[in-house]
Amino acid sequence: MKHKSVKIGRNEPCPCGSGNKFKNCCRNKKAEISLKDEYKNRYDIILKTPEQIAGIKKAGDLLLSIMDGVEKMIRPGLKTDDINTFVHEETVKAGAIPAPLNYKGFPKSVCVSINEVICHGIPGERVLEDGDIVNVDITPILDGYYADASKTFFVGTPSDEAKRIVSVAAESLRLGIETVKPGATLGDIGHAIQSYAEGQGCSVVREFVGHGVGVNFHEQPQILHFGRPGKGVALVPGMVFTIEPMINLGKKELHVLEDR
Repeated sequence: MKHKSVKIGRNEPCPCGSGNKFKNCCRNKKAEISLKDEYKNRYDIILKTPEQIAGIKKAGDLLLSIMDGVEKMIRPGLKTDDINTFVHEETVKAGAIPAPLNYKGFPKSVCVSINEVICHGIPGERVLEDGDIVNVDITPILDGYYADASKTFFVGTPSDEAKRIVSVAAESLRLGIETVKPGATLGDIGHAIQSYAEGQGCSVVREFVGHGVGVNFHEQPQILHFGRPGKGVALVPGMVFTIEPMINLGKKELHVLEDR
């Protein structure tokens, strides 16, 4: 497919995010720049075509339908492996592939993380208990396209502390999404999340980030959930990525444990 070159004025900000005028940065002889080529060559970012975005949305629709089914299952006494079985079967039934399965040795089809487990929890014999917070992270591959999203659920009756941390994380996510528009930067996203979370007395986990997605599981760019406004790569049409703020009530530090 042929990609349209975008005309950019000499004195306009360069779309590469350098902060320089186009004439002093990426301008070529015809005063045109192929954003697709520029972002791939400079940042290894794949700008998606409308057809690719349609495929990603279709995978996303499947993901949401599976997540709705998971929500109906959540209750005290449920084994996390039961969630895995449901997600795996529903994914395969739809003609899709569960991306996490065997990805870098991950043994299951979904990530299920409870309470203090920040992410990438492995489903097993652990049973959900009243008051737990459980995050379910689903990634199907449908017709070659990846969609990736997680959702946090309360099991039974949550504590005030549980309600608070989930509320702060949800609002942080909303504010991050709100900043996404052409001309904004990756730093704007991180700043929106960090400033709100820290203003609520919480901290942002820095070791895990959002990421590009669509034709691969994990693509560039990395989406940091902290940052400075106006810094980083400029957002342009065709970028597809996840925003996944992980918020702690206490300090931002974490411990990476062995798989079990």
